[in-house]
Amino acid sequence: MSRDESRFRDLICRFGDLLYRRGYAHGSTGNVSARLDDGAILISPTNSCLGLLDPERIAKVDEAGRHISGDPPSKEGFLHLAMYEERPTSRAIVHLHCTHAVAVSCQCHADPANVLPPLTAYHVMRVGKLPLVPYFRPGDRGLAEAVRALARDHHAVLLANHGPVVAGRTIEDAVFAAEELEETAKLTFLLSGRQTAPLGPEQIAELAAAFPS
Repeated sequence: MSRDESRFRDLICRFGDLLYRRGYAHGSTGNVSARLDDGAILISPTNSCLGLLDPERIAKVDEAGRHISGDPPSKEGFLHLAMYEERPTSRAIVHLHCTHAVAVSCQCHADPANVLPPLTAYHVMRVGKLPLVPYFRPGDRGLAEAVRALARDHHAVLLANHGPVVAGRTIEDAVFAAEELEETAKLTFLLSGRQTAPLGPEQIAELAAAFPS
């Protein structure tokens, strides 16, 4: 096993535990993956708890999703493969069923192309526009194609009645963006019914120029 692979295995377990302890993953929900230099993908195993991952049991698949080693990969691995194919610079993906983001995914939205308001600079910088992917039943491979259609222009998407999928250049980037997404979703409910002042187009453009994604 290469040093790179060993490091990624440890990082998947470390950040999986962080997400679990912060309450962003419950039971056996959620999955985390990382792409190696040779194109192979490490991903948390199916029916595993993100708070109890074992580096040696992390699943390894090839670029086509064929199982190479470790425990059987997450059944939602096809979402990761679709995102990686459209985002060649991404090295990690986080998919969560975190409470507030899932609640947003169950709502009706006037603009499904962007379902969270730009309440903070950090949301704009880490998440940007968040499109809603239409609902597909669990395991439906049509979901991968729906994600693929949005992935080239968006590193974060929200699956209807399901949860977010977030890609990053590193595991840290993907995890921190997923956390920012959940916190912004939480803010939208805390501010519900109150007058709010989201960032305007000029402020968003300024952030985009200063912190390009």
